[in-house]
Amino acid sequence: MITKDLLKAINPEVSHSKLDLDQIVAGLNKLFADEKYAINTVNRKAGFISQTMHESGGYRLMVENLNYSSKGLLATFKKYFTPEEAEKYARQPERIANRVYGNRMDNGPEASGDGWKYRGRGFIQLTGKHNYTKFSTAIGKSTDEAVKYLETVEGALYSAAWYWQERKINKYCDENDIVGMTKVINGGTVGLDERKKFYEKAQQLVK
Repeated sequence: MITKDLLKAINPEVSHSKLDLDQIVAGLNKLFADEKYAINTVNRKAGFISQTMHESGGYRLMVENLNYSSKGLLATFKKYFTPEEAEKYARQPERIANRVYGNRMDNGPEASGDGWKYRGRGFIQLTGKHNYTKFSTAIGKSTDEAVKYLETVEGALYSAAWYWQERKINKYCDENDIVGMTKVINGGTVGLDERKKFYEKAQQLVK
């Protein structure tokens, strides 16, 4: 049984979430009881909690924060900006999203606005029109409905579970492979130390 105290013991930052923790706890318990996703062992539950907890900044964020400084843009999205362009785009999240996500993942060009519309949402940041379309089809909603759904706690959790199943991440949990699951979610190993810390703590507490 997942509780608020359990989540806070894994990551004290959860205490600072402005989201409804009762709703998150209820959603996690419902999700872990859902046979469709089979997140039903200690390792699988610990993996899901640790990864979603890291990706959402302690269950505090459901929508990607793209409010980068020029320095942040060059550090994170260097291939999309020259130093001069970074200065022009800095602290303009919508323009940044349209630039870095334009002409990718089935998004239209920068001017289409798709980058902003289909920016990262959910507790595992679902990004790009391609993923939004696949997810919306899976849950029987339009892409516009999916955009709104992903900004709810239920949508944030179930989109993460959908992604988890699509990428067969349970198998990495079964192998106790935190590096493997992180690479599938992140594309690399950014934040691995924190993910590992959460994972090991969750393994001790989750039943």
